[in-house]
Amino acid sequence: NNVLAMAAGTAALERVLILVFVGWHEITARGVSAYPAEVTEQMIANFAAGGAAINQLARLAEAELRVIPVGRGRPARDFTREPAMSEAGCARAIAIGLEAVAERVDLVAIGEMGIGNTTPAAAMAAALAGEDGARWAGPGTGLDAAGVRRKAAVIDAGLARHRAHLTDPLAILRHVGGREHAAMLGAVLGARRARIPVLLDGFTATVPAALLAAQAPGAVDHCQIGHCSAEPGHRRLLERLGRRPLLDLGMRLGEASGAALAVPILRAAVACHRGMATFAAAGVSR
Repeated sequence: NNVLAMAAGTAALERVLILVFVGWHEITARGVSAYPAEVTEQMIANFAAGGAAINQLARLAEAELRVIPVGRGRPARDFTREPAMSEAGCARAIAIGLEAVAERVDLVAIGEMGIGNTTPAAAMAAALAGEDGARWAGPGTGLDAAGVRRKAAVIDAGLARHRAHLTDPLAILRHVGGREHAAMLGAVLGARRARIPVLLDGFTATVPAALLAAQAPGAVDHCQIGHCSAEPGHRRLLERLGRRPLLDLGMRLGEASGAALAVPILRAAVACHRGMATFAAAGVSR
């Protein structure tokens, strides 16, 4: 595929960069997450201390890990009341993602962390599909059935408030998305510009790529899906994109963990492409 074609010219994917974009969300006050908003800051400290899952997986993948807070102190607004971001704020977040892929690497894996961020992700997916929140809301970090219904109602309220403005993918991003979603969109664009293949993580990381695909066909041909998340909207979104994930292990953590696990699979594909002999070269009888 296109990702392998781009990767095959590199030195066996020696330089792999894992980007984890972190965002904050006022929408958590609506009870859409099983965890309080302060966990986001606590997880940043855990990343820095090397205690998160992605720290271990990045080390196994022999990849550089960068955790990038996006808009610390400026959470995405409650989209049931107002647009989640201003135009300038959304543009700044996209620029952070673009700048994160400024140097040449062989592969970029993109993930996220942010308590409450599956709600804006589901809202963007619902807006793209022209469907309601119930079709896209999932348990996220562990909501029960009542919590998922509450989350769907919050999404529907946001879609109703902004319906007249949800006219194109970038407007959807600004009105009901988050700063980390905008940064991931920017990182995908930056990798495209630099001809760097991308591994996307779960549902929340795939939604910005879906926005780009809706904006311009072929815009995410350089992307592969690392895994299919247990978040139910991810499988539905992949079907809409016509994409198959490399792994399907029922993971739901985020943090680019599924993408990191898929790095060795791409390395194996590149190694076979570069190193295997043809039948003729190997003297295999026809």
